[in-house]
Amino acid sequence: MSRKIDAEQNNEKWFQGKYFEDCVSDPEFQEIARNFVCGDVLEQNCLSDKQKLLVMLTALITCQTYSSIAAYTLAALQSGAASEEIKETVYQCAPYIGMEKVRCALVEVNRAFRQAGVSDMTEKQGTVTEESRLEKGLAVQQKIFGEENINAMRSAAPEELKHIQDYLSAWCFGDFYTRGTLDLKMRELITFCAICCLGGCEPQAKAHAKANISVGNTREMLIAAMTQCLPLIGFPRTLNAISCIDGVTKQ
Repeated sequence: MSRKIDAEQNNEKWFQGKYFEDCVSDPEFQEIARNFVCGDVLEQNCLSDKQKLLVMLTALITCQTYSSIAAYTLAALQSGAASEEIKETVYQCAPYIGMEKVRCALVEVNRAFRQAGVSDMTEKQGTVTEESRLEKGLAVQQKIFGEENINAMRSAAPEELKHIQDYLSAWCFGDFYTRGTLDLKMRELITFCAICCLGGCEPQAKAHAKANISVGNTREMLIAAMTQCLPLIGFPRTLNAISCIDGVTKQ
């Protein structure tokens, strides 16, 4: 099957044949974009269709490409993602890209839900209390990165930065990683993609590449995820991400 036929079929499958046929945009560029996204990238098969679309949503949210979020949210629903899975993907980005980007993204996600006839009032997924969020977040952090490593990092923090370590454990890991619907493997994959899509965060990207391996994701999955991000973030950030993956996984 030719790439153009694949592109036409995938455009119809996930975007109802509409997204890349927008008459307002330049038609020649739209054809190039459609053939690459739908004919090349979405044809990669290491990830499920649902995982592909959630990863692509992560890239769009991180890069603040808000005008495209609704279309990819509808595609994610078409791929079999539940509204809760989509919402949790957006939430998971918050500690890494900032909460206001997430607030703006949720406006578009909820608009797409209403367009699809899906309720935007999903069931609450939080599992921690004010009293338990630090303890439970720290436990997740230690599970992913190793108890000894996290304890050493917290102990080495100067007094003026100890509150940052507490925020990291309680807010990033306590308020988000302990939420329902998405498992730890998917949350770490989303986190890795968000950090790589930001650019300029290679030390953190390398740490989370290693974290992905520790929770059971594979090198192939990490490369596949960045392949899905490629058309949305370009080659420089993608190649930097692959370098971080190589630094952790390549012998």
